[in-house]
This record gives sequence, C-alpha cells and structure tokens, in this order.
Amino acid sequence: MAAHDRPDRYSSDRYSRVAIWFHWTIALLVILNLAVGLLHDSVPALRSWMGAHKALGLAILALTLARIAWRLAHRPPPLPARTPVWERALAHGSHTMLYVLMLAMPLTGWMMVSGGKPGAVSIFGLFDVPYLPVSKATGHLGHSAHGVLGWVMLALVVLHIAAALRHHLLLRDTVLTRIAPVLHRR
Repeated sequence: MAAHDRPDRYSSDRYSRVAIWFHWTIALLVILNLAVGLLHDSVPALRSWMGAHKALGLAILALTLARIAWRLAHRPPPLPARTPVWERALAHGSHTMLYVLMLAMPLTGWMMVSGGKPGAVSIFGLFDVPYLPVSKATGHLGHSAHGVLGWVMLALVVLHIAAALRHHLLLRDTVLTRIAPVLHRR
C-alpha cells in the first residue's frame, strides 16, 4: 500500500498529527491576536477583546514552547528535492523568524502590561498568570517592541501564506499538503 493510500495518511512525507495540530492551532490564535491587536484602536468593538488578546498571547507562548520541544524531538519532512538552495534558505529563515516572533510577541506584551505594577493576566477566568517583575521603563520598552513586532509578524504571516499558496497552486508540489490536515496531492 502506498504512503498516500494509508488510512491515516501520515507518513514520513507529512508532518505528524501533533505537529499539524500545533501549526494550525497556533496559526489561528496568531491571526486572531493580530487582528485584535492591530485593529482594536480603530474598531471599537474589538476593545472588549483585549482581555482575551492577553490570555491568547500567553496561550501562544505556552503552545510555542511545547511546539519547539516537539520539533526538537521530531524531524519535519524534507522539502521537495527540486527546491532550490535559495528557497530552502528563505524557508528556514522565515520559519525561524516565525518561531522567534511567536515567543517575542507574547513576552513583549506581558512586559507591557506588567510595567512596574502588581497584578495578573486572567486566563479566561480560569486562573491568573502574575505580571512580570519589571520596571515601568521596561513596560514602555515592551509596549514599543510589541507594536513594531506586530507589524513584522503580520508581514511574515502574509509572506508565509503566499509562499504556501505558491507551492500549492503554481508549483503544484507537496509543501502545503504535508502540513494541511485535509489536502492531499499525489
């Protein structure tokens, strides 16, 4: 039976189910948080989402740490053999930057809200995560960095989506299908 005919359809040419779950869960949370974070000043209805934005940011941080641990123990499938060296370098570099931003965005946001005052971030009313013990100046630095990094993350997410669609629709290779839970290409 060929790998693509297996009932579970997960083989060495696809990411594991756990990696796929991490990818799409974090992707959804990042896109939601980008929308709320970048638009809450201009769309008044989104201001009420800021508590959820903070909780989701910390969830993204925790999931990203778990994803990195998983990734260190489980090798991803290789890129298609015909992928040029420059494209491999760009893919690895952009993925590294996405990981860095998935860590830096929540940390700078946490620094920003902490800013020299006592308190905690409520995680959907289930439990609280204490503010970081940082100064007011560090909180301001976190605020500045968080805003800039949000725009960088948006640009990188758009680039990532565009690259995936290029592979799937134009190059017609397996780059997108190996991480997509429902797509399948022979």
